[in-house]
Amino acid sequence: MLVDFRNEPLTNFQDPTFHRAMKEALEDVRRGFGREYPMRIDGRDRFSGHWIRSADPSRPKELVGQVAAATREDAMDAVEGAWSAFEGWARVPAEARARCLFKAAAIMRRRKFHLAALMCFEVGKTWSEADADVAEAIDFLEFYGREMIRLARSHPLTRIQGEDNEVIYEPLGVGVVIPPWNFPLAILTGMTVSSVVAGNAVVLKPASASPVIAAEFAKIMDEAGIPPGVIQFLPGSGGEIGDVLVSHPQVRFVTFTGSRDVGVHIYELAAKVQPGQKWLKRVIAEMGGKDAIIVDSDADLDDAAAGIVTSAFGFAGQKCSACSRVIALEDVYEPILERVKALTERLKVAPADLEEASYGPVVDRAAYEKVLQYIEIGQTEGQLVTGGGPAEGDGYFIKPTIFRDVPPDARIAQEEIFGPVLAFLKAKDFDEALRIANGTQYGLTGGVYSRNRAHLEQARRAFEVGNLYFNRKITGALVGAHPFGGFHMSGTDSKAGGQDYLLLLTQAKVVSERF
Repeated sequence: MLVDFRNEPLTNFQDPTFHRAMKEALEDVRRGFGREYPMRIDGRDRFSGHWIRSADPSRPKELVGQVAAATREDAMDAVEGAWSAFEGWARVPAEARARCLFKAAAIMRRRKFHLAALMCFEVGKTWSEADADVAEAIDFLEFYGREMIRLARSHPLTRIQGEDNEVIYEPLGVGVVIPPWNFPLAILTGMTVSSVVAGNAVVLKPASASPVIAAEFAKIMDEAGIPPGVIQFLPGSGGEIGDVLVSHPQVRFVTFTGSRDVGVHIYELAAKVQPGQKWLKRVIAEMGGKDAIIVDSDADLDDAAAGIVTSAFGFAGQKCSACSRVIALEDVYEPILERVKALTERLKVAPADLEEASYGPVVDRAAYEKVLQYIEIGQTEGQLVTGGGPAEGDGYFIKPTIFRDVPPDARIAQEEIFGPVLAFLKAKDFDEALRIANGTQYGLTGGVYSRNRAHLEQARRAFEVGNLYFNRKITGALVGAHPFGGFHMSGTDSKAGGQDYLLLLTQAKVVSERF
C-alpha cells in the first residue's frame, strides 16, 4: 500500500556520519572532474563534436565536466524520436509510470551526497542549499507519482438517468522542458517528471550553466525504467536549438523556468501556429520576481531581520523567490535596517564546497558582471549600507550588498538582479507599503512581518503575489505544502508541487454512453 506523501527530510550535517559522507562525496566528485557526457537521443548516446563546458564558479579554471552540445539536426531528431516513444508510453498504466518515479526517488536517496556535492561544484551551492535541492527533487518524484495515480482514478460526474459518464485525463503528446540552472536538479526533475508521469514524452534542454547534474538526472531516469526516447536529453544553447524546439509543429507544450525576457519570447513563439500544426501549444512558464518583505510597525524585528537575511542572501540571492526589497514602515525603518546590516556583515562568502561558507559565488562571469553593474547603478539610486563590490577569492564572489533610501521607481527596486543585492524602501503607513510592494511588473513571492491581524488580512487580499508568507522567510517552498507560481510577469501561476499541476500536462476527455 502506498503511504501518504511526506517531504524528504533535510540532512543534519552536525551528525558525524553525514558530515563524513559529504566530505567523501566532494572528494569523489572532484576526482571525476573533466569527464565528457553525451546527449541522449532515442536511448542512444550521441556526440556532436561541440561541447558545453561547465566550470566551478568558485574556481573558474577548474572544469567540472563537458557535455555534448546539440545541433539543429539533433533537435529535429529528438522531437521525432519523442513522438515515436510517446505512442507506447501513453498506453502504460498510470500506476506503472508512477512506479518509475518512485524508483528514481530511491536512487536519488542512495546518491544524495554525490548529487549534492556535484551541485556545490557546478553551480556554487553550499552544503545545505545543495542538500535541500536534492530533497526537493525527491519530493517532486514522490508527489507527482502519487498525483498521477489519483488523477487516473474515477472522478464522479453528475449522474443522468440512462447514461454512463466519465472523465479521462489523457496526455498531451510531446513537450519541451527548459529548466533553470539555479535549482539544477530540483526544478529540472519536477518539470520533467510531471510531464512524463502524465504520459507525455519530452525533449529536455537543460540550462547551459548546469549540464552535468542534468546528465546525472538523465542517467537516473534510465536506471529507473523510463523507456528509451521518453526523455530525450538534449543539451545545447538556446540560440542554436531553443527556437527550433519551441516552434516545431509537433511540439504540443513547452514548460519553462527562467528570465522574463526569455519567457516572453517563448510565449510569443509558441503562440504562432506553424504549418502542419493542429493544436494551440500550451506554455507553462515561471519567469522570476522582484520580491518584497514588508516590515510592519509592531513586527518582531529580530525575527524579521533573520528572515530577511536568509531570504535575500541564501545562494547569493540567485532564487526567483529571493527577497530583493524590504519595505519598512517609518517607525521601524532604522532599527530593522540596523539589525539586517549586523546579520549581513556576519555572512562568510567562500567557495561553496567549504562547509563554513554562508553562500558561495554567483554562477558565472556573465552573472558576476551583471550584478556588479547593478551595484554601480545602486550607488546612484540609494545610499550604500554595506558590501558594494567583489568579495575576496578567485571565483565569482560578491559581497552581500544593502542600499537604503531607495525610491520605489529605482532600477534596483524594479528590475530582477538575481544576486546578493537588497534595497531598503520606506513607507509612511501599511497602505503605502502594499502599494510599493505591488508596484512592479512581477508577482511571485512576498512576505509580511506583523502582529496586526487586520494588516495581515489586508495583505492576504491585496498583496499581488502567487506565494505570500506571513512572519517567516519567503524562500524555501516545500512540495505539497507551498504550491509555487506567480502572478503578472512572474509567469502563468502554474503552482508547481500542487494538486492542480498535472492538469496542465493532460487534456480532459468526457465519454458519455447511453444505455
